[in-house]
Amino acid sequence: MGITAGLIGWFILVEIVSGILQGYYVPLFSDIVVALGVHDSDVNWFEAAQLLLSALVVPILAKLGDMYGHKRILLIAAILTAGATWWVAFAGSFWSFLIAWALQGFYVVWLPLEIALIFERGRTQNRGVSLTRRAAGLLVVGLQAGAIIGALAAGRIYAATGGDLTLTLIVPAVAVSVIVVVIWLWVPESTPQPGRSLDTWGFVILAWGLLLVTSALAWMRLIGKLGLGPLAWTGVWALLLLGVAVLVGFVFFERRQDDPAIDLRVVARPEMWPVQATAFLIGISLLGAQGPLSTYVGTDPSLGYGLGLDATERSNVIGIYLVSLIIGAVLFAVTSRRASPRVVLIVAAVLVGLGYALFLPFHLQLWQVLLNLSIAGLGCGALVGAMPAAAAAAAPRGQTGVASALTNTTKTVGGAFSSAVFGVVLAGGAGVVASETAASLGGYLTVWAICAAGGFLAALLLLFVPKVAFADAPEAVG
Repeated sequence: MGITAGLIGWFILVEIVSGILQGYYVPLFSDIVVALGVHDSDVNWFEAAQLLLSALVVPILAKLGDMYGHKRILLIAAILTAGATWWVAFAGSFWSFLIAWALQGFYVVWLPLEIALIFERGRTQNRGVSLTRRAAGLLVVGLQAGAIIGALAAGRIYAATGGDLTLTLIVPAVAVSVIVVVIWLWVPESTPQPGRSLDTWGFVILAWGLLLVTSALAWMRLIGKLGLGPLAWTGVWALLLLGVAVLVGFVFFERRQDDPAIDLRVVARPEMWPVQATAFLIGISLLGAQGPLSTYVGTDPSLGYGLGLDATERSNVIGIYLVSLIIGAVLFAVTSRRASPRVVLIVAAVLVGLGYALFLPFHLQLWQVLLNLSIAGLGCGALVGAMPAAAAAAAPRGQTGVASALTNTTKTVGGAFSSAVFGVVLAGGAGVVASETAASLGGYLTVWAICAAGGFLAALLLLFVPKVAFADAPEAVG
């Protein structure tokens, strides 16, 4: 395996830092809010801004990677992330922090570009698919391990620095700067596909469509939090319908392009579209359900539900969930060598559905919540690693980067959609029971039912994937 083994090792290090970025800031948000002089609810704008940027830039950067070399674009994305992370450390106002935080979202493209690099190097030996599957599982292990490291380290570093927030926020900036050097010196370049061109107008149309849709979803979530009236919903539906109309126009425009931004003929393949649909559906539970989970386990059990856990105990619950994601990723890397990757994907999706379905009858005891989360986490961990690798395997040469990145975009949109819907569902039940701030049990049951349905539907759609898909084979012909 030689050079490829070393490459995977460097990429695991990159993903550990990516995980640190995702886990490090969460325990510090209360202190960040105080330092910036804003309200706790303004933290939601950080997530929304980074989500918008990642949805817009990931497809473009991935296509540029296919055109000019995946290492080159990975290095540029790392440099941009490093610059933004240093800016975050020294941002002195809300708007400055918000812009820097959004730009930090360039790290989201790291994993798709890494998958493309590994796949392209393995393709020359006709083992790109199997190698990428195993590597993807290991990269997800690094990602989740980094998230745990970041979450555990942040509070301790903050305390060790005597509450110096700037000094504390410099730590991830240093880590990303080290990663820039790692990529520059030790990651080899892929071979770009000649004769490609950037479909600029296609990306502009796609960007506007995604911007309108995700803006509508962010506004929907804000309505749920603030309890705004029917007039606010008019704006949501207007943005959403306009966004859908723009995306429909994007489809018609792309069909007429010789080298489209996203080759919809490839997306329509039976081994590709179920994977992209699965990414959207899994994004519902993976990205959208974390907030409701945290609030549920913190709800006062005197209301007849909830566990009444404090902040530390809630962190431990999330930590156990992250560990289950790691185990799921490892199991995928191991079992996909012997079992059919298609079957492994289906089983993983079923586990996600089963884990959340178990919440419906079993949610009143801590052990029940942990068991349910662990089952769902095993499935999510396997799918997070599997989906980019499966998309790369189904893509023709020269399109592995954008195919892998598309799973990230659809997963992000799925998470944004569910987060908005869940916010409205839970806010709709607030005040119905004894507490004026706790969501109703019916709201939580609805969230879990939607997550379970997403997992089971993903398993059903994956049945449409050809049985021979995702196996090592000669290069696909575009």
